[in-house]
Amino acid sequence: MKIGKRTISVSEPYIIAEIGVNHDGDPARAEMLTELAIAAGADAVKFQCFKADMLMSRAAGLAEYQRAAGETDPLAMLRRLELPLEVMGRCIERAHKAGRHAMVTVFSLPLVERAAALPWDAFKTASPDVVHRPLLEAVAGQGRPLVVSTGAAEMDEIERAVSWLRRVPGVMERLALLHCVSSYPCDAADASLLAMDDLRNVHAVVGYSDHTQGTDTGALAVRCGAVMLEKHITDDNLRAGPDHAASLDGEAFGEYVALAREAGRRAAEAVRTGAGPARLTAAETAEDVRCGERCKVVLPCERDVRAVSRQSIVAVRDLAAGHVLTRQDVAFKRPGTGLAPWQLDAIVGRVLTAPVVADGAIKVGVVGAGAVTRV
Repeated sequence: MKIGKRTISVSEPYIIAEIGVNHDGDPARAEMLTELAIAAGADAVKFQCFKADMLMSRAAGLAEYQRAAGETDPLAMLRRLELPLEVMGRCIERAHKAGRHAMVTVFSLPLVERAAALPWDAFKTASPDVVHRPLLEAVAGQGRPLVVSTGAAEMDEIERAVSWLRRVPGVMERLALLHCVSSYPCDAADASLLAMDDLRNVHAVVGYSDHTQGTDTGALAVRCGAVMLEKHITDDNLRAGPDHAASLDGEAFGEYVALAREAGRRAAEAVRTGAGPARLTAAETAEDVRCGERCKVVLPCERDVRAVSRQSIVAVRDLAAGHVLTRQDVAFKRPGTGLAPWQLDAIVGRVLTAPVVADGAIKVGVVGAGAVTRV
């Protein structure tokens, strides 16, 4: 896989500084964090493109880690953290001027084309959207490298998502899967780095989206075979906001990069000298709790985020019983309490057996019998 002219491999791991929402909605902070990530040695900076009212229904709630950070209203939180595309454009320019890449996670289908107007080097989809087939296909169709996070997902869900992507011409040559544990911050005992082995049975290019608080977890992930790392960056872990506590400040991020690069150099040297991959021994994996098991599962610490962050098919206006559903009748919003976005084709053309209010999730019980397949 390549991003720009950069070939990504375990000997030269690709490191993404996730600015995410740590700009706190302030354009000046977004540009400052871009510079901080560049100075720390990141290969790419990454932003999040969302509109709160497009992403959250009236039923949306907060994850526990967001409540712990002092948030009380999910819509108010996201409205405060929106960043205009023109500001992201300035950050892309700053990254490109420094010879670095810029990436974006797009959360809603109508924003894909708007985001694609900017010169992003790669797109990303967030972990909750592994079930969002329309979004995955739209982003993959942009023809740029694509990184898909897989936090709080079971292997059958990941395999299904990859099967959708295989149908998009050329996407498999520009695709990376990131193992992720959707817990913010993630306890060392839940890091489960060896779950990347399960992902490699689905796709060869695999990395780790790291929410632990250590500076050496990335290096350990490289020794477990990660070719790509993603880590949140901030200037102050004590700032108010949902993601600062799970982030590294500039100095710590620089240490994170240095340790990961050294692990990559050792991997390259092991291959050059014929010693084989510089992987962990059985004894080393047993000693470090962050390694975990060689299987990808939804951990207890992820279930809260899985529930509130996935999207459902929702009605865009009040719909009466007896109405025949069309594509124009629905959108996709959080939380994931209704039918998942990938089930859209199964319900279009079906008759509602009960009314659905605007912004309400469309559920199994309100569509005609036999409308929804549960696979």
